[in-house]
Amino acid sequence: MGSVGDEHFKDISPMVTPEGNVVMSFSFDSYQLEEEELQAKGNQAKGVLTFMEPASEDPEPQDRYHGIYFAMLLAGVGFLLPYNSFITDVDYLHHKYPGTSIVFDMSLTYILVALVAVILNNALVELLSLHTRISVGYLFALGPLLFVSICDVWLELFTRRQAYAINLIAVGVVAFGCTVQQSSFYGYTGMLPKRYTQGVMTGESTAGVIISLSRIFTKLLLSDEKENTIIFFFISIGIELMCFILHLLVKHTHFVRYYTACSREGAAEGKGLPDRGTGYRVHHDVTAEDVRFENRPRGQVGSPPGSLANEADLAGSSTYVRFDVPRPKIKRSWPGFQDMMLHRYVVSRVIWAYMLSIAMTYFITLCLFPGLESEIRNCTLGEWLPILIMAIFNLSDFVGKILAALPYDWRGTHLLIYSCLRVIFIPLFIMCVYPNGKPTFSHPAWPCIFSLLMGITNGYFGSVPMILAAGKVSPEQRELAGNTMTVSYMTGLTLGSAVAYFAYSLTRA
Repeated sequence: MGSVGDEHFKDISPMVTPEGNVVMSFSFDSYQLEEEELQAKGNQAKGVLTFMEPASEDPEPQDRYHGIYFAMLLAGVGFLLPYNSFITDVDYLHHKYPGTSIVFDMSLTYILVALVAVILNNALVELLSLHTRISVGYLFALGPLLFVSICDVWLELFTRRQAYAINLIAVGVVAFGCTVQQSSFYGYTGMLPKRYTQGVMTGESTAGVIISLSRIFTKLLLSDEKENTIIFFFISIGIELMCFILHLLVKHTHFVRYYTACSREGAAEGKGLPDRGTGYRVHHDVTAEDVRFENRPRGQVGSPPGSLANEADLAGSSTYVRFDVPRPKIKRSWPGFQDMMLHRYVVSRVIWAYMLSIAMTYFITLCLFPGLESEIRNCTLGEWLPILIMAIFNLSDFVGKILAALPYDWRGTHLLIYSCLRVIFIPLFIMCVYPNGKPTFSHPAWPCIFSLLMGITNGYFGSVPMILAAGKVSPEQRELAGNTMTVSYMTGLTLGSAVAYFAYSLTRA
């Protein structure tokens, strides 16, 4: 074998394929080959023999100091903070637009646009890259916050009617951007370990807590309604910008790239695309009797299915030599409509109970929050009562999402039953408002207690289905499962908001 020496090889056995190709199988006694000596030989062969060493998998990266988890938590903050910023300054809205249904209008606008956005995002999940959708979502969220805070609240460039319409348009744009973010992030974290989905959902509640505390402190520190609202909006803009920058940094980390690559390459293998193994080729020059190593990068095409080399590998042989074959040309093409619908149908059949559970949870919550809660009044606390009720809900929702991290493998049907039981909150909150002038539960402690319980159950039963659903499907389907769960989530929000708006309209008729 030339300079390499015969002592490096044993058990050489030539084979002839039906096509007439010569395949020689051998195994190494030693891999101690000097790289300089190998590269000095010429490459004059008319045919090249190939050896494939078994690939070794990279060890799973660790989330040191929980930095990735913290980034996912801030991601959850980022896609709910803009909307919370618009509705949490309920005192400013009531002061500027007295006698209007501004909070209900904002809520319904947000939900309707969000439903369209999440369906569109689910349809485009195979067409646009994940990080492109997330980045566009951030830009759509930041723009309206800046515009409204500067042009409307600070400079007051518009009339009352114009400002009302502009605020609704701004909420609609925010809804589109934030929902694209949200849906994409659930697909994103579906490819990561389960705790990161819980981190994103905890971040959603953290957004409510941050905004509620921000509104309370700005209102306490500054008595001027305009000044404290401007500062309140600029705090929100700063936090949203920080979340965006952190996302741009985290997506390039080895941890995130490892897990997203695993899911995508799992999907590629399912479609007959190249595997992701690593290894070496040993090229044997038949004429010049030269052997050289060539590193095979991850994702590069190996032996085609059905080849003798592939069969030898499957049979347990650790080494083989064969003539190179032409690499198959892989053409990227957009999936057909039938394929897209079939993929979603297959995923939905597996996670249908989790889809219904999360839809019912948010349907009941949106029937009451923020619309009905913003209308609860007390002669002693005045406008402070709805602010406190919303703060209690956001804080307890945060606690509920933390509790969702406790390991417990719920069955989908059990989750659905418990989610439906939350319907008891609807008559309880109604009795905090009606009959007008003297409600059944008139003391301000009652709506605070109900808001506390509703927030904890919303946080828990709104998170667990999303966390568990991704684990019920194969790795390559997890991004699609996350997007599908978000469609159910937004459907529940839309129906709940529509019911709340309809009920409010009946009381005003």
